[in-house]
Amino acid sequence: MSGVAIYRSIYTEDQFDQHFSRSKEEEREGESFQQKARRSCACSGNAWKRFLKERLPFLTWLPRYKFKQWLIGDIIAGVTVGIIHIPQGMAFALLTSVAPIYGLYTSFFPVMLYMLFGTGRHVSTGTFAGISLMTGSVVERLVPRQMGLNITNLEDPELEKQRISIASAVTFLSGLMMICMFVLRLGFFSTYLSDPIVKAFTSGTAFHVTISQLNTMLGLRLPRFTGPFTIFKTLASILGALSMTNIVELIISLICLSVLIPTKEINSRFRQKFRTPIPIEIIMVIVATAITFATSLDECCNVQIVGHIPAGFPNPQLPALGSIPNIVGDTMAITFVGYAVSVSLAMIYADKHRYKIDPNQELLAHGISNTISSLFTCFPSSASLATSNILESAGSYTQLAGFFTCLVVLVVLLLIGPLFYFLPKAVLACINVTSLRQMFLQFQDLPELWRASKMDFMVWVVTWLAVITLNADLGLAVGVVFSMMTVICRTQRAGCSVLGRASNTEIYRPVEKNSLCHEIPGLKILAYNAPIYYGNKNFFRDAMTKLVGLTQEKIKKREKSKKTLESVNKMAITTIENGLVCPTYSPDKDTSPAGNQDEKIQSIVIDCSSVIFIDTAGAKLFVQMCVECQKADMWVYLAECNKDVLKILTYSGLFNHLRPEQIFVTVHDAVVYVEQMKEASSQKSTTIWV
Repeated sequence: MSGVAIYRSIYTEDQFDQHFSRSKEEEREGESFQQKARRSCACSGNAWKRFLKERLPFLTWLPRYKFKQWLIGDIIAGVTVGIIHIPQGMAFALLTSVAPIYGLYTSFFPVMLYMLFGTGRHVSTGTFAGISLMTGSVVERLVPRQMGLNITNLEDPELEKQRISIASAVTFLSGLMMICMFVLRLGFFSTYLSDPIVKAFTSGTAFHVTISQLNTMLGLRLPRFTGPFTIFKTLASILGALSMTNIVELIISLICLSVLIPTKEINSRFRQKFRTPIPIEIIMVIVATAITFATSLDECCNVQIVGHIPAGFPNPQLPALGSIPNIVGDTMAITFVGYAVSVSLAMIYADKHRYKIDPNQELLAHGISNTISSLFTCFPSSASLATSNILESAGSYTQLAGFFTCLVVLVVLLLIGPLFYFLPKAVLACINVTSLRQMFLQFQDLPELWRASKMDFMVWVVTWLAVITLNADLGLAVGVVFSMMTVICRTQRAGCSVLGRASNTEIYRPVEKNSLCHEIPGLKILAYNAPIYYGNKNFFRDAMTKLVGLTQEKIKKREKSKKTLESVNKMAITTIENGLVCPTYSPDKDTSPAGNQDEKIQSIVIDCSSVIFIDTAGAKLFVQMCVECQKADMWVYLAECNKDVLKILTYSGLFNHLRPEQIFVTVHDAVVYVEQMKEASSQKSTTIWV
C-alpha cells in the first residue's frame, strides 16, 4: 500500500484568502455604476442566439436531427402513444366532468406546443389522471351536474358549455401562473414536492379515480361528490344504490377489465421483447363501439354512451374569466402538481439518457401549452407517467415523436371521431382504472423506503392518508406541510459529534461510530451537523455544553482562580523587587498544558463544515458560547467556516473575542496549530522550572 505525504504551511482563513482568494466581486469593486449597468445590459449577437435557443429548444435539436438513426424510432413511438392518447384522452375527460371530445383536444394542442418549447425528449404530455380529477372537482363544485337527466342522451348543451368554460379557465390561470413563475425563476418551487410526496399523492389519487369510476362501471346515475371525505361519500352512495345496477354495463365492465388487465401485464413483462405494446385500449374501444352499434344497447338496455363527437377543430374562445376568483386556490394546487410531476418525469429520463433539462424552461413550456390550449377548450395538461413510459420504451429519441402523436390524434379529430358515437362510457371508465396500474404498484417501494429513511416513509404515509381521507388538494397541502416540519425537526434535533483522528492521518470522524479514531488529549473536536438558527440554537447550546462539560459553576470557579493568580503574580513581582529569589507560587497541575484529558479540556476545535447557514440569533448564541468557553480557560478555534457563516459571525462580534488566527481552513490545520502551541508551551514551562 503506497502513501502520499503532503507538506504545506498551516493556513488560517486570512492567510488562505491572502494567498489564493480573489472573487469576481472584488475584482469589480473599482467599477463605476455606469460600467456595471453597461456590462449587465450588454447584448451581443451571440447572446441573442443563445437566448433564442434557450427559449425555443427546437432550434437546437432540430438542425442536429439524425434522420437515418432517429426518425424510425420517433415515428413508431409517436404513433404508439397517439393511439393510446385517443381512448385515454376521452376517458380522462370523464374525470374532468366534460365531454370526451375535449379530452381529444387536450391530447393534441398541448402536445404540439410542448414539442416546440419543452426540453424533455422522452416526456409525453397531455391528459393526466390526477390533474383531471382535481379539475373535475372544481367543475362539479361550480357547475354541478343536474340529476334526473337521461344521461344516455346528450346533456344540456348550455350546461356542457359552462362546464368546459370553467375547466378552460383553470387551464388559462394555471398557464399564467407557470409563466409568472418562469419570469420570476421560481422553478425551484417544485423541490418542495419531494419524491415521497409525489408518489404518495399519485397513489392516493389513483384510489380517488378508481372509486369515482365505479358508478359508471355499474351503470349508476349518481352525483359526483367534492370536498373532504369524497371517497367515503361516494362509496356510501354506491352501496345505497347497488340495487339499481345496470347488469349490462356491469357485464361490459367485467369483460373489459378481464381483457385489459392481463394484456397490460403482458405488455409490462415483455416490454423488452415488444418494440411497441399491444394497443389493447384502442382495440377495446373499436370492438365495444361496433357491438353497441350493432345491438343498440343504448336503447334496449339503457347503456350510457359517449354521444356526438364533432369533427374538426373548435373555434378559439376565451374561457370563463369571471370565475377566476373562485378557482385561484384550486388552480394553484393543480399548477404545482402538474409542474412537479412533469419535471420529475423529465429529470428521470434525462438522467437515464444523459442529457439535461432546464426546469425554468419547463415552466415556460407548460405555461404556454396551457395558456394557448385554454383558448381551444382544453382542460389542464401535464406529463403523463404511463404514456411517457411507453414513449421511452417504444424507442423515442427526440421531441419530434410528439409531432407524430399529434398526427394520429389529428386524424381522429378530422375523420374518425364521429364514429365513436356508440362507445359505452363503461369502457372508458375501465380504461381509466387500468391506466393507473403503475400508480398502484408504487406500494411496492414502501419496504425499501422504510429501510432507507423512516422519516421519508412517514411523509409518504401521512400524505397518502391525507389524500385518501381529505381530498387531493388538501391532502397535498398536508403532505407538504408535514414534509417541511420533518425538515425543521431534523435540524432541531441534529447531533453534535465528538471527532477523533484516525492514526497517522489527517482524517477526523465521530468517535462513537469509529472505534479506531481517538481523541487528542487536552483537545475536544466538535462537529454540529445542521444550520444554527433561532429554532435550534438552544439545542446546539445544550449539546455543546454537555460535551465539553461547560457549566456556570465551572466558569465562576475559573474566573475566581484567575483573580487569585493575578493577585499572586502581583505578590511575586513585589517579592522580586525586594530582592528575594525563592518563588512564592507554583502553578497548579490542573492548569498545566500537559494536564490529563479526562480532567481538563484546554482547547476546542469546532468543525463548521456542516453549518450551511446561521442567522443572527444563532450567531449571537454561538459567539456567547465561544466567550463562555474561553472564560472557562478553553481556547476555541473554528475550522471550515463558509464565507456566509463567517460574515454573519463577524457582524455579530466574533472578532471582539476571537483573533483571526483562531479561524482555520481545515480541522487538521487547527489541530496541528493547537499541538504546536501545546508543545511550545510545554518546552517553555520546562525551561522556566529547570
